[in-house]
Amino acid sequence: MSKITINKPIIFVAGLPRSGSTLFMNILGQNPNFHVTPTSGILSSLVQIKNSWDNNEAFKAQPKALSEQIKINVLRSMLIGYMAHSDKPVFIDKNRMWPEHIELIETLIGRENIRILMTVRDLRDVIASFEMRSRATSMTSQAPLELVDPVAAKTASGRIKLYIDNMQPIGRAYNAIRDTMTRGWGDKLFFVEYEALTANPQATMQAIYPFIQQEYYQHDFENVEQVTFEDDSAYGITGLHTIRPKVEPQEPKWSKVFDDFVTQEKVWQDIEKLAYFWRDYLKE
Repeated sequence: MSKITINKPIIFVAGLPRSGSTLFMNILGQNPNFHVTPTSGILSSLVQIKNSWDNNEAFKAQPKALSEQIKINVLRSMLIGYMAHSDKPVFIDKNRMWPEHIELIETLIGRENIRILMTVRDLRDVIASFEMRSRATSMTSQAPLELVDPVAAKTASGRIKLYIDNMQPIGRAYNAIRDTMTRGWGDKLFFVEYEALTANPQATMQAIYPFIQQEYYQHDFENVEQVTFEDDSAYGITGLHTIRPKVEPQEPKWSKVFDDFVTQEKVWQDIEKLAYFWRDYLKE
């Protein structure tokens, strides 16, 4: 039986929310060889097909090996079709949850072809950024955390605990990174620190290109045109995916967003210990 193969390199971008991934994608998008996406929906579609396949009675009735090969061909075909609208030679797809499904990526494109760029940032500022957007949203709309736990969402400390919950974006992304390393995929991840990207963008980008096995392109960090767009109303929080055209350092925000009453609490002190958790892996 013939096997369908992926017809162009695909590079994945994941990592922590509010860690500069939109800025990063639009910097990458300056390279004329790169097609870059906003937050991608193809992953959830692939996972839905994968998970439902074996519950289909017709497929269950087929010989197992045949059904498995057809399933893989279908999943690869979905990925090929998803990329088909772009004629650029390299496809860069963003979704924070790619690391959760890295074994699926391996099945579709082969371990040797996996490259995941992980945008990361001081966890305290990730939380502060979410808090700022939540406050701005609550001026005229109901913030998403109010639907999760309306009582906890009434205080900064309560919101912090919700932000890092395993079912919420920060907690889930944190766990995805930790568990991907635990599963032995560290050589397939490249951490892109927000602080380094904004303070020294050229050096940061130059370090990335060997990892993705592409020829370096001279980016313009003074004028980054936004080419990826998302309707943030879909996420219930305003202002998540708008970038500044000039890449420049940003001062830490957490100390201005939270007062001593909050930062002296245990939940915050625990977060401080993990602020740059990914650096533990860089020492290995």
